[in-house]
Amino acid sequence: MSPAPSPEAQLDFLSKLQRLFAEGDFTATYKFALLIALADLAVEAGANDGAELPLTIRQIAERFVRLYWQQAMPYGTGRVGTEAGVLVQNLGAQAAVLNAIGDFRASAPGITVQQARMAPTYAAMLAKVSSVVSAQPLNYLQNFGGVTDEFLYVRSARGSIKLRPGIAYCLRRFYTLVQQLSRAHWIEHIKSNRQNHRILGDAGDLEDFLFAFSRQSLAIVGTHLRKLDGAKCFYCQCAIVSADVDHFVPFSLYPRDQVHNLVLAHPTCNRSKSATLAAKPHLERWLERLLLKDDDLAEIGMLAGMANEARTAKRVAAWGYGAASSTGGRAWLDAASYEPVTSSYLSLLGS
Repeated sequence: MSPAPSPEAQLDFLSKLQRLFAEGDFTATYKFALLIALADLAVEAGANDGAELPLTIRQIAERFVRLYWQQAMPYGTGRVGTEAGVLVQNLGAQAAVLNAIGDFRASAPGITVQQARMAPTYAAMLAKVSSVVSAQPLNYLQNFGGVTDEFLYVRSARGSIKLRPGIAYCLRRFYTLVQQLSRAHWIEHIKSNRQNHRILGDAGDLEDFLFAFSRQSLAIVGTHLRKLDGAKCFYCQCAIVSADVDHFVPFSLYPRDQVHNLVLAHPTCNRSKSATLAAKPHLERWLERLLLKDDDLAEIGMLAGMANEARTAKRVAAWGYGAASSTGGRAWLDAASYEPVTSSYLSLLGS
């Protein structure tokens, strides 16, 4: 196991990340998408050490498809003086990734991003996205301040990159910061593009449209979870009439909708748990559910268009609980009742 980067190396990472945003040339939103994709993959495929992390361009391109899937569709505010349209994400012509995904969605209307993988034209669309990712953001992300500083990754074998030693660790350690900075700059880039003024008008918050799953998708999940798990709260195990779809690993910690991470909860339990991790009895029940109901949950994810891999959900949980354990975090048991996240949690998760 490679040693984790030193505190000085972590500060150097943060300093260069700040410079990248301040001094980089962002003519399109691709670089923000690339940073988000790298951070996601570091959480899902990396480890809490300083090892390099090889990634294929196809893996990154698949993340681009997910990130731009909703954004390839028209957006409208309904305000007087505006008109619905696909938001322009390049200072010149529309971004090629948006065009490729938009054309694909037009040829296969009504399918979810999960179902898209089975479409006969998906491979061709993904190849186009991969080509753009390889030629543009991967080539230019690390250009800032008038020089090239390959502090994040290097090209390796054909069709792949390698995150440098310590970078996957830093992306995991500072995941929330990377996400927040990338999303905020992405939104600002779209708002400041004059080509979008006719669509946006004086619209405020774009974050839900750009990054959140639709309420319709969550409603689909809620309906099917009720059939799968029964009409009871996942946490208190009491019967429910109305229920919230809750992120077992909090959305504020890892802002991705993964179907294996979603459970039904009483609104009161959901509000009480809020943005904290769940305590060991809940974790044990969740892990058992992953094992016993993996196929059923994957099918629900396919219908709702959500990521549906139990292994990925478990790795994200291991990352979240690992971070909590190392910083003295506490986990929610029930209303106003918490317990320390200890190494025994990590043993349950196999980490």
